[in-house]
Amino acid sequence: MYSLGIILGSSSHKAGGLFTSVRRSAQALADLGVDITVYALDDAPNAADVAAWKPLEPRLFPSLGPQKLGISPHMRAALAKANHDVLHQHGIWQYFSKYTSEYTRRTGSPTMISPRGMLDSWALGNSGYRKRIAGRLFEDNNLAAARCIHALNTSEAQAISSHLGKTTIAVIPNGTDVLIGGPADRTAIAGKRRKNLLFLGRLHPKKGLSELIEAWAKLNRDGADQTADWHLTIAGWGEQDFVDHLGRCIAQTNLSNITLRGPAFADEKAALFSASDGFILPSHSEGLPMAVLEAWSAGLPVLMTRHCNIPEGFSAQAAIEIPTDPAQMVTALRQALVRTDLHQIGANGLDLVKNRFAWEKIAKEHDAVYRWMLSGGPAPQSIWSDPPAA
Repeated sequence: MYSLGIILGSSSHKAGGLFTSVRRSAQALADLGVDITVYALDDAPNAADVAAWKPLEPRLFPSLGPQKLGISPHMRAALAKANHDVLHQHGIWQYFSKYTSEYTRRTGSPTMISPRGMLDSWALGNSGYRKRIAGRLFEDNNLAAARCIHALNTSEAQAISSHLGKTTIAVIPNGTDVLIGGPADRTAIAGKRRKNLLFLGRLHPKKGLSELIEAWAKLNRDGADQTADWHLTIAGWGEQDFVDHLGRCIAQTNLSNITLRGPAFADEKAALFSASDGFILPSHSEGLPMAVLEAWSAGLPVLMTRHCNIPEGFSAQAAIEIPTDPAQMVTALRQALVRTDLHQIGANGLDLVKNRFAWEKIAKEHDAVYRWMLSGGPAPQSIWSDPPAA
């Protein structure tokens, strides 16, 4: 068996989807017998966060200055002494990328980097000047030295290829836990309460929440019967300025069928999914959103944009496409909320995660790529080949 080092900016729920995706991937790899060490910046994880990693115990390192910069001399010192067969970094544009490239030069061991959607065009344009500076200082060299870049889907692979040019890319999606005992039987409670349309995740402008609130308000102002049986719940966390902005937007609607609440984790998150009848993600940019996979695992029909980068959801009839433009979103919501096949769409989503996105399958795909990085031979199926231009 081989030794795998994993680097990321946070081991707590504050990392959003990465807390679940990196943690569960690492645990599934550990179940295969891989020797894993996790290196993360210390953002004071709570007891539940620490327990969630078991049997793994991430090594935590204090930050120098604001944590979002990713500067940690203690992490740098630890990696300078480490000697893993493979090193895997999750997330980019933080200074610990420099520690990864230093490790690569020192050991010659292969490294994999997961940009996690951070090389998509929308992400590159957000704070673009700072990212160009970071690229010149450390990130360009780090990406160039990596043996393999990990994309969550073919759309991200194309964005990576466009930005980096010729490079080796492995396409492996996020996974999810399939609920034991199956999802809640929502047909048994249909008509006994108002239905709930749920957004759950990081509260950020790229998620399209301002546009969703605007569309929901217009749908209600038009006197649409579609919203009479529905309540919109927005649950999550984010920068306080943006959370306050969303609160003001909701207050201006004067609606009683929309709620902004705080974050929900673990059992509270599971309860929210069980109490909902649909999930919505009107995002402008995603790598591969964990929340959508979790919604499918709970048997929920999903309303999402193409930018969520899970085209399998549409082809499997597990999702309904919505646009990002508020005016067009109104039309999409008006049609979607009265569909009589929402329960079947949710069931299709559950089948999809069982067949494609279970963690055991994802771990085996990562394991195959790591072994190939170490030993060579025929490329695994996950290695992406950019089709020639037509």
